[in-house]
Amino acid sequence: MADIVNLRQARKAKARSNKDKAAAENRVRFGRTKAERERIAAQERIASERIEGHRLDGPETEP
Repeated sequence: MADIVNLRQARKAKARSNKDKAAAENRVRFGRTKAERERIAAQERIASERIEGHRLDGPETEP
């Protein structure tokens, strides 16, 4: 005799599985640690300050 399957539960389980798989792929693709984000932000800030420090006419102001 065949096992009885609740189709609603099976559909939800499949959707949950697909969602977990997509989340794992996104973590690999977009995930960075907090230390990496802070290091990159510090590097960008230092580069920006260096560029601003080399300006001849001071910081730019909007009209």
